[in-house]
Amino acid sequence: MRSSTADTHTATAADVRVDDQSLTVELSDGRSVSAPIGWYPRLAHGTADERNQWRLIGGGLGIHWEALDEDISIENLLAGKPSGESQASFKKWLQARNANRGT
Repeated sequence: MRSSTADTHTATAADVRVDDQSLTVELSDGRSVSAPIGWYPRLAHGTADERNQWRLIGGGLGIHWEALDEDISIENLLAGKPSGESQASFKKWLQARNANRGT
């Protein structure tokens, strides 16, 4: 029985778009991958301006949003894994965010 070997190069992020519905990442190999924004509660609670202030980290292996203290790895995005943040951690972040905004 023959088995084929797949090219196992690592895809990296090249561009990022976030709207009220989804996170879409353009990959260096030409693919696009999207996930519902609800998978990433910090992005879902961010303003459009905060969502647009991202930077690539690790040579494109991840995406970081400074204002939202959010990091998303391309590996997890490709694997279909939503945020692994606990509800307690997210609640604490949201309370601090609201307190800093005076709401």
